[in-house]
Amino acid sequence: MLYLAYQAHVDIMVPVRAWASMAMAAGGQPYFADNAVIRNLTAAYELIARAGLSHTRPPFGITSVNVGNREVEVQEEAAHATPFGTLLHFKKDIATAQPRVLLVAPLSGHFATLLRATVQTMLPEHDVFITDWHNARDVPLTAGRFGSDEYIDHLIKFLEVIGPGAHVVAVCQPCVAMLAAAAVMAQAQNPAQPRSMTLMAGPIDTRINPSKVNELAKKRSIEWFERTLTASVPLRYPGAFRRVYPGFVQLAAFMSMNIERHLKAHRDLYDNLANGELEKAAITKAFYDEYFAVLDLTAEFYLETVRLIFQEHALPLGKFTWHGHVVEPTAIRRTMLLTVEGERDDICSVGQTVAAHDLCSKLRPYLKRHHMQAGVGHYGVFSGKRWENQIYPIVQNVILSSD
Repeated sequence: MLYLAYQAHVDIMVPVRAWASMAMAAGGQPYFADNAVIRNLTAAYELIARAGLSHTRPPFGITSVNVGNREVEVQEEAAHATPFGTLLHFKKDIATAQPRVLLVAPLSGHFATLLRATVQTMLPEHDVFITDWHNARDVPLTAGRFGSDEYIDHLIKFLEVIGPGAHVVAVCQPCVAMLAAAAVMAQAQNPAQPRSMTLMAGPIDTRINPSKVNELAKKRSIEWFERTLTASVPLRYPGAFRRVYPGFVQLAAFMSMNIERHLKAHRDLYDNLANGELEKAAITKAFYDEYFAVLDLTAEFYLETVRLIFQEHALPLGKFTWHGHVVEPTAIRRTMLLTVEGERDDICSVGQTVAAHDLCSKLRPYLKRHHMQAGVGHYGVFSGKRWENQIYPIVQNVILSSD
């Protein structure tokens, strides 16, 4: 009923948003520019027209990048694809080989374009690939299950496609799976195991300094999460009858953590539109266009993530398994490890990511590095000025020193 109720609301809002769009277009004519009443109405119409979610991945929109002293074209190319995800390559036509980097995007309700700024920063000096996860509501039941094991399978396969000598940068949720994948590859002496692994703001050990997210996961049983927060995909979509954790539920949870901030942002957006401050409005709209683009997770992946990472703490307790085999982070001996945390991160608290160093106890000290970035929250770890000017140079140095 959860998904059906949401879909009914969306269907009801379609004509309302269409009407608001037409009214906004009419009120936005140049001859109304000096009319304050019309400008205020037009601003209100635009907020109504924008009052909805997208379930389609926005474009990355990265068409070129400066490499050295010249601008080169960037083309998106699918290096490998499965029903659940694509290994997307940002291909550049340059003669000089660059370090190959797999950027592991979160699978937590948003599309990989959430890391657009991360990609843009890394592209000039690196050959960048990204995990472009698909919306589970568009994946037919015949494609099978997609849980923790299959997620790790994808990471291993993507690294094998990229080839030996690659590097990995995992952001937020996938840090646990990436550490597990690196351990599995080390245990098997897989030649494609990464040369360096950067884990950024990831929940390696959520027993440390628990956040509100961690406390919620511990408060309820896994049966409650399955009963209350998962639903079947409606008939109109390719993934009909697949059980999913809907992206709109995750978005609501994220927004509730900082509801005053989001309300203020939209009040400011209204004021900017009404006052003709279009550049300020454009920045806010661009952020929420991305933020309100959501994808569904398979129910099995979501529930296994909650259980293994937030309830059972399987990896730090040595109980994390992959296809029935215990994962041993101590097997990692050749991959340089960098962990990054944000001082003000209210999603993944300080101390949870650096815990990876204790798990990789066989790594020599010179292969370990940690950085705690002062003054940033969760998103500031991988986007914004501090990411570009303070965090990225450290990531780049780790990649270069281990390439």
